[in-house]
Parts: sequence; structure tokens; C-alpha cells
Amino acid sequence: MDTEAQPTERDRSSRPDTGAVEGRSRFALVSRITEWLPGGWITLTLFVCLLFLLLLNTFVVQPFQIPSGSMEQGLRIGDRVLVNKLAYRFGAEPRRGDVVVFDGTGYFGDADYIKRVVGVGGDHVVCCDKEGRIEVNGRSVDETAFLYPGDRASAVSFDVDVPDGTLFVLGDHRSDSSDSRDHLGSPGGGMIPVGDVIGRADWISWPVGHWRRLNRPAAYARVPAAEGAHG
Repeated sequence: MDTEAQPTERDRSSRPDTGAVEGRSRFALVSRITEWLPGGWITLTLFVCLLFLLLLNTFVVQPFQIPSGSMEQGLRIGDRVLVNKLAYRFGAEPRRGDVVVFDGTGYFGDADYIKRVVGVGGDHVVCCDKEGRIEVNGRSVDETAFLYPGDRASAVSFDVDVPDGTLFVLGDHRSDSSDSRDHLGSPGGGMIPVGDVIGRADWISWPVGHWRRLNRPAAYARVPAAEGAHG
């Protein structure tokens, strides 16, 4: 005989529906909050949207406006770029050719800057070879795809070793860019600590007619790894 007690209809109906109670309690709390707020539900909705945008801007993607012509012709004055703040999290590192935004406080100036990564930690960067091109780890780099028309790779000669954990950066408009070349004698030697990189510029979002993705150029693909580097 099956002796297990079976609940009667009364037993079932007498049990509280905890899920429904909790759901009603949350709804009642939200309703009470909207009663306190001027504007009620509209104000609460706007507040939630602003909070979401704040979190998105702080941790995921942030818009920046281009203030100068140092990255022409790809990035023009007034362009707005979307900077991916997760690009170098979770173990990823900046790569040669990336366009990055970084905090230059203390070695470039008290502002955020946008430049192209030419050398990463361990690299040997030289300018210029016999054809006037930049050389990274003994390999010449053809920058004509993004270099400002009529500009040379650099009017200033340099021969630098990039310390681990830092970047050597240049503007694409070399004749109108203050970059690592101009700070070789400054504290830090013109190198950008990777920890000061805010993120990678991935998109031009404004103006609409200039909207496009900023892809890493193929010019650096054949550059060999620095001696002693592991990957």
C-alpha cells in the first residue's frame, strides 16, 4: 500500500506562492520609488538609462573627439572615435599598428592623446633606412597606406629600444605630430606605459559620412618578434 501522504486540494491552495509574493514585493517597491520621484516612471526610466550609459562609458566603450591634425589623413579634426576599453583587458596587449588613446599626464602633457603604436616592449625601432622608412627589429615598414600624403616617415632620426611594458607611438601626420620622437630626452624617454593606455580606437562614429572601422594595417605583419620575446 502506498502510505506516502498526498496533499489535499486545501493543502495545495494553502501554500503561499513565494515567487508571486516576491514578484509583487519588488513591483511594490519600484512603485513606491516612482511615487517619491518627481516625474514618476519617466524619471526612473531616464535614471536607469543614464546609469547604463555611465557604466558603458566607464568600463566598455568611450567616445573621444579628435582635437588636432596629428592623425590625418585617417582621423580628421572634429572626428569622434569609439575607444574599446576592453581591448587590452584579460591578458591582451597593444600590437604594432593599433591606434590607441592614452593618458599622457607626466610625460606627454596633462591630457589624453591618440597615436599609432609603432613599437612594443622589446622592439628595436630605427629611422630611417636607405629608402626613408621606419625599421622595426631589422624589418622595414611601408607606411604609405596610412602616412599623411607627402610626409616622410620622420624628419628626425632615432634609434631606440622599447622597454618591456611600454610603447613607442607616432602620429600618422608626422610633420604635425608631437609624439614619442619629441620626448626621447624627457622622463620615460617618450615611451608610453601600457598601463596608461585607455583603449584602442576601433570606430569613427562621427561625422556620418566618415563612419568606418579602424582596422590594424598589414604593414607591420611581417615584422619579426623582438629577440628574446615569447608568444
